[in-house]
Amino acid sequence: MNRLTTSQGTFELARFPEHPSDPFRAWDAADAYLLRRLTDPETGPVDLSGTVAVVGDRWGALATALAAHRPVQISDSYLARRATQANLDRNGLDPDAVTLLSSRDTPPDRIDVLLVRVPKSLAFLEDQLHRIAPALHAGTVVIGTGMVKEIHTSTLKLFERIVGPTRTSLAERKARLIFATPDLELPRTPSPWPYRYELPADIGPVSGRTAVNHAGIFCAERLDVGTRFFLKHLPTRGGSAKIADLGCGNGVLGLSAALANPDTHVTFVDESYGAVASAEETFRLGAPEGAKADFLVGDGLTDLAPGSLDLVLNNPPFHSHMATTDATARTMFTGARTALRQGGELWVVGNRHLSYHTHLRRIFGNCTTVAGDPKFVVLRAVKR
Repeated sequence: MNRLTTSQGTFELARFPEHPSDPFRAWDAADAYLLRRLTDPETGPVDLSGTVAVVGDRWGALATALAAHRPVQISDSYLARRATQANLDRNGLDPDAVTLLSSRDTPPDRIDVLLVRVPKSLAFLEDQLHRIAPALHAGTVVIGTGMVKEIHTSTLKLFERIVGPTRTSLAERKARLIFATPDLELPRTPSPWPYRYELPADIGPVSGRTAVNHAGIFCAERLDVGTRFFLKHLPTRGGSAKIADLGCGNGVLGLSAALANPDTHVTFVDESYGAVASAEETFRLGAPEGAKADFLVGDGLTDLAPGSLDLVLNNPPFHSHMATTDATARTMFTGARTALRQGGELWVVGNRHLSYHTHLRRIFGNCTTVAGDPKFVVLRAVKR
C-alpha cells in the first residue's frame, strides 16, 4: 500500500490483488500531475460539476481522488475495477461514488470532462476515443496524462484525428499532460476494431480459422510467435475433460483444444473485457456445433471451484503496464494448481529466459519440458 497526497486529499492506495511484497505503487507521477492540474489556480481550476469520465485508470487512483465528483470510470481491466472498489473502501469513501463501466459498455451520452490515462496499447486508445467522441461537446475539457516514455507522436496524432487540436505540457517528474480541444466538425469514422484475420495453415486443429481481436489485445493484428509455437504442441485428451484457457486473449488456444477434444468443456478466462469478448467471438466463429464453453472476466481462476479442472493452458503475460514482472505468471500458476484436480495438468508456454520452470517446480513440485526452440519453451506441471 502507498499514500498519494494531492490537493483533493491524502489517499491510501494499493493494487489488486494486494501483495505485501509488491514493489509497484498503485499510482505514479502521471496520475499526480493530472490531479494537480485540475485544481491549479494559475491555469484556472477545471469545473468538475458535470459528467467526469476517467478512461484507463490503472489502479483507481484517479477515480478514488475524484470520488467527491462522482466520476465514471471506463476500464478494460477487471483488476483495475476491483482495485478501485478496494481503494474507495480503504479510504472510507462511498462505494457508489464511482460508476464502473467496462471498455465494452456504452459510454455516457454527454461528457463534460474527459480524463485519459494513456494506455500502453495505442489501438486501445484509438478504439476508446472513437467510442467516446460522440459524447464530447464544444465545452468538454479533455486532458490526457502519461509518463514521457508512454507519450509518442502517434499518441498525439490520435487525439488530433479523433478529438481535435492537441498540445502537450512541459514535463514534470518525467510525466506529461495532453490537452485536446474537441472539434465537432471532424469527420466521425467508426472504430477499425475489432480486427479479424485468418490463422496460419500449419498450427494444428485451429489452422485456417478466423481470429477476432478487439482493441488492446496482445498481438492483435497477427498470431504471436509464442502462441504459434504452443499450438503445435498442445495435448490431446479423450473424454469429457474440463479445460481452461487462462489469460485467453483472443481464445485461439481454447478453440484449438475444443477442436482437438470434441467432448471437452472449455472455460476462457481473462482479466480484460476486450480479451474475453474476442475469445467468445473467435470461438463462435470456429468451434464445431455443440461445442461447450464458458467465458469469464475475472481474477484468474479464483471463481472456479477448487479441483474442478483437468487441464489448464496458459501463455502468461510478463508485463504489468510498462513494468516487466513475473508476478502475474506466478499468481496464475498458483491459481491453476488450486483449480486442477489431482492428476490435472498445467501447460505453459513462455520465453526461455523467463525461467518459469523454477516457479512451477516450487508450486507443483515438478515440471517437465514438452518442447523448446531457441526462444520459447513449453512446460508441463502435474498436480499430485
